[in-house]
Amino acid sequence: MLFALGLSAFTYGMLRAVASQIPSLDPTKAKPQANTYVYAADGKTVLAILRGSQSRVVLPSSEISPLLSHAIVAIEDKRFYEHHGVDLRAILRAAWNDVRGRPVQGGSTITQQFVKNAINASAPTVARKLREAALAWRLEQKWTKPQILTAYLNTVYFGNGAYGVQQACKVYFGHSADTAHVTPAEAALLAGIPEDPSLWDPVAHPKLARARRNLVLRQMLDQHYLDARQYRRWVKEPMPKPEDITLPSTQSAAAPYFANYVIDQLVRARGTVHVYGANLRVKTTIDLGLQKLAREAIAKELPPSIGPTAALVALDPHTGAVLAMVGGRNYHHSQFNLATQGERQPGSAFKPFVLAAALKSGISPATTLVSKRVSIFIGDKLWNVNNFEGEYLGPIDLVTAIAVSDNTVFAQLTNIVGPSTVAHTAAALGITTPLQPYFAIGLGAEPATPLEMARAYASFANGGYRLDDSLYGNEPRTIECIARGNGTCAPNYTYPHRVLEANIAAIEDQLLEGVIQSGTGTAAQLPGWTVAGKTGTTENFGDAWFVGFTPNLVTAVWVGYPDRLVPMLSQYHGRAVAGGTYPARIWKAFMQKALPYRHLTPTAFPAAAIPYSTPANVIFRSDRLERDNGNCRGANTVQLFSGVSLKMANCKPNEVQVPDVRGTLLVKAKARLLLQPLLTRVVWRPALPGERPGLVVGQKPLKGTLSAYDRVRLVVARGNGRLKKGEPATP
Repeated sequence: MLFALGLSAFTYGMLRAVASQIPSLDPTKAKPQANTYVYAADGKTVLAILRGSQSRVVLPSSEISPLLSHAIVAIEDKRFYEHHGVDLRAILRAAWNDVRGRPVQGGSTITQQFVKNAINASAPTVARKLREAALAWRLEQKWTKPQILTAYLNTVYFGNGAYGVQQACKVYFGHSADTAHVTPAEAALLAGIPEDPSLWDPVAHPKLARARRNLVLRQMLDQHYLDARQYRRWVKEPMPKPEDITLPSTQSAAAPYFANYVIDQLVRARGTVHVYGANLRVKTTIDLGLQKLAREAIAKELPPSIGPTAALVALDPHTGAVLAMVGGRNYHHSQFNLATQGERQPGSAFKPFVLAAALKSGISPATTLVSKRVSIFIGDKLWNVNNFEGEYLGPIDLVTAIAVSDNTVFAQLTNIVGPSTVAHTAAALGITTPLQPYFAIGLGAEPATPLEMARAYASFANGGYRLDDSLYGNEPRTIECIARGNGTCAPNYTYPHRVLEANIAAIEDQLLEGVIQSGTGTAAQLPGWTVAGKTGTTENFGDAWFVGFTPNLVTAVWVGYPDRLVPMLSQYHGRAVAGGTYPARIWKAFMQKALPYRHLTPTAFPAAAIPYSTPANVIFRSDRLERDNGNCRGANTVQLFSGVSLKMANCKPNEVQVPDVRGTLLVKAKARLLLQPLLTRVVWRPALPGERPGLVVGQKPLKGTLSAYDRVRLVVARGNGRLKKGEPATP
């Protein structure tokens, strides 16, 4: 009885407390929030003002197009009109999917999401979830469904500083949210954003946003908000052009791309309700003096009349601070940030990561490989590699190969250390874009952004340390400190992660110096300064790069067309645009003024001590570099640092790969194995229902290697279930 009385009293008190909060949820009665300010490194210049409810325009339901309501319900909460604020069926379904290891699915209703946004909830604790559920249940007893939906549409965040559907329509489409203006495609685009405003941002990720919009349209079709004819029409509707999207006028023109990048970082880490209107003072790392020099360098060397555009990122390798960022020519025309979102092939600018992978594996730069046309067997086909303009130098060491950017040598080096090793090394240095371990990775076929390239090269300049941000982890440092209101600014630190040994980093620096002194990067020479770097040009001249550094400043420059891949065959005074042309010239024009502006003086990189090395035959096997045991096919001779111990490979005499022939007919399986060459031993078993007689249903070994003319046992399905005399059966 005491327990029942206590529970009743608790429930009554909770419901009273919850009921008292209902009026405060009404967006028309919301109290204004204090703005968040984002400042430059000087702590005075405002880069952006992030307003909360002050910038929200609250509309009555009669002024909101029903299409917006239909689209939100279709993608966010299909049972909105059936549940009472809490959808137990959706919660149980989400929990069951989590138990089965399926992708995480939310069980929150629109009412719960509105409550969460209205009370500025953050950490997903059990107590918070219970409070939200209680509020949602109580709210549905007090408000009608249209009232709740209207309140949600007026308060939800649609990305790019747009709170509520009215401001979202103004930002993305340039018109109001009423029935006369909103189309089904526009409603679907907006409805898809709130789940993840950064991921589904039509400015930053137009392809992903289009796919998300079309998913919403499909849901609207399935739930009979659209008919088939309407669906077919609107799914083909073009997306809004980035240059036509008008962002709220709360950003400074000083560094708009950088400011937008910082805002995205803040929102991802803290959530929109704890950033917009949260009374924060965010001091960033951007140096507006360097920012001005960066824009001037680009304008001087690459005027708009030439055609392609440029992106530039400069950072301090010892603090990790991003000091300058140019993400495009005109932020008002396009908010797509080429410095942080422009994932393009780096070409030969990726070769230093191959070199770093080789040095880490113990391969000396004294290793000699032959510069010639090469064909490398990569499992099931040959990879043919040629040099730029067909020039070959014969036997050269890695010192010369990196200076002249020899493709054929670096293709061989990628084959020796393994493409997966190159991918892991690049990721460890600071490339966060997912990399596939294809063989062409060594020649820069995998994408990266200018910001990632600058940060990865900074690890070379910083003695082999990658600097991580204390707020965001493995990301560049863009924030000096954050304060709430007029409180103390809590500093943001960096954490060093050792990626390369100090001497390996020094060797890398020394080799990249050679690129500037006598290689492809001579256009970037700065008399009196020690400079290292690397040019990059894609095979079709669609992208051109130069990433270079002194001991105290790293800068990456990309040149190309922002919205498509255009071969730049004649834009450099009638010649092709390569890494040593516009990118190197922009880099030099910027660094010539940036170094004295930063009060830096010429210094040398740490001295490199190249260890003694001896010849060794090696092969990449079992996802690592191993010594040849005398039987390995395709082994390469390299100079191996003394003291480096490699496991002996277990190569078999006349070794061949075992292909998987399951699922093929016996005749074809035998023919395929004979090509290796391998022999077969066939065993039979009765065919199971649905199995085709004569089909190979098993083999041993399934993969790995054997010596030539060894036997592979094949298990084959037999149709009548009976074996002829002399036919072996499966054990």
